[in-house]
Amino acid sequence: MKLKAEETLLSEVIHNSPFTMTGPLLLRQFLLHHRLLFRNFNGLAVGALPPPPPRRLCCCSTVPSDQADDNVTSTSSNPNYVWKAKEASSSSSSFQDDPEYRKWKDKEEEILKDIQPIVLLTKDILHSRRYMDGEQLSAEDEKAVVDNLLAYHPRSEDKIGCGLESIMVDRHPQFRQSRCLFVVRTDGGWIDFSYQKCLREYIRDKYPMHAERFIREHFRRGRE
Repeated sequence: MKLKAEETLLSEVIHNSPFTMTGPLLLRQFLLHHRLLFRNFNGLAVGALPPPPPRRLCCCSTVPSDQADDNVTSTSSNPNYVWKAKEASSSSSSFQDDPEYRKWKDKEEEILKDIQPIVLLTKDILHSRRYMDGEQLSAEDEKAVVDNLLAYHPRSEDKIGCGLESIMVDRHPQFRQSRCLFVVRTDGGWIDFSYQKCLREYIRDKYPMHAERFIREHFRRGRE
C-alpha cells in the first residue's frame, strides 16, 4: 500500500512537469528503480540473510554415547551382572563349606604329609649332585627307598628277581635326559623302577577311599 501511494504521487508530479516529452520515460525508469530499492530494503529488513546455522549441543565425553551406555549397562547398572557376581561368590562359598569337600581336603592334606618325606628324599637323590650316574645309594638311603618305595611296587618280586644287591642311580636306557632308580640284582643284572608307581600303590593300599582322586590330581603316569 505504501509503495502504490508513493508511485501515484510521483506519477502526478512527473505528469505536471514542464518536460512533457520525457515525462513518461523518466516515470518508468524512476518507478522501476524505486521498486528495486524497496524490495532490497524489505529483504534486508525481513530476513533475506541466510538463517544462522543450528547450534550443536556440546559433549565433553571422548567415548561414543552408545559405548558409554554399554559400559555402564554391563557393570554396576546391570542387575543381572550384580546377580551373577553374587551367585558366583555364593556358589564358591557353598562349595568350600560342603562337608564332603572339606572331608576330602583334610584327607588330601593328610596324604601329602604322609608321603612328603620319601618324595623329598627321592627327588634329592635323583636331581642333586649327591650321587653320580651309576653310583649306589648309601645304606641309609637304600633302606628308606626299599622300605617306602620298592616294597610297594606292584611287581616288586619281578624287579628284585634272584635277590637285591643294591639300589643304584643312573640314566634311563631309553630316556637319556632323565635319571631313575635301579635295582641291582645279586646276579649282576639291573632293572629300573618308577618311584611314582610305588607311591601310587602305597596310597591305594593305605587310603583306598581317596586314592584314585588323589592320584588323578597329583600324579602323572610314569614308568613301571
